[in-house]
Amino acid sequence: MVTLRDIRDGHAPLSSDNAFVVETMPPASSRVASVAAPIYLLLFPIPVVLFVAAVVTDVAYSASAFLMWLHFSQWLIAAGLAFGALAAIALLVVVFASGANRVGTYGWSHLVLFYAALIIEVFNAFIHTADGWTAVVPIGVLLSIVGAICALAAVGTLFFMPIAWVSARGAPA
Repeated sequence: MVTLRDIRDGHAPLSSDNAFVVETMPPASSRVASVAAPIYLLLFPIPVVLFVAAVVTDVAYSASAFLMWLHFSQWLIAAGLAFGALAAIALLVVVFASGANRVGTYGWSHLVLFYAALIIEVFNAFIHTADGWTAVVPIGVLLSIVGAICALAAVGTLFFMPIAWVSARGAPA
């Protein structure tokens, strides 16, 4: 069987015969975690992107004072929180159903950073419900930036988590 190290070192070319399916979460130790982990990995990027987009629209509003940008921010934060809540539930299931995420510090730091981002963005949503300039400048922008940084830091912790090879698949004949 060809491994990633063989491909990286040039001992085996990457082709459809030795293509791998990669999962960035550690291998699940239970059936529940093996179902929840892919769901989490599908949902997790959505709030991160929406929170970063909210920073952009907050900056646009603070530069132009056009209310459309405030409403964009409100919707982006609300959608980010909705998808973030679903991802947070899936993350809890993954962490507590699989002991692999609790072994190192990266699993816990990912959980703490993602939940911190969600809590900050909840407060940010309450700040953004005010009308006009005071809804965004300066506290709303600051909360958007801090929440986006926490979410991006949670993304960064995924790069340090061990990679599990789920399966190797051959090319269809």
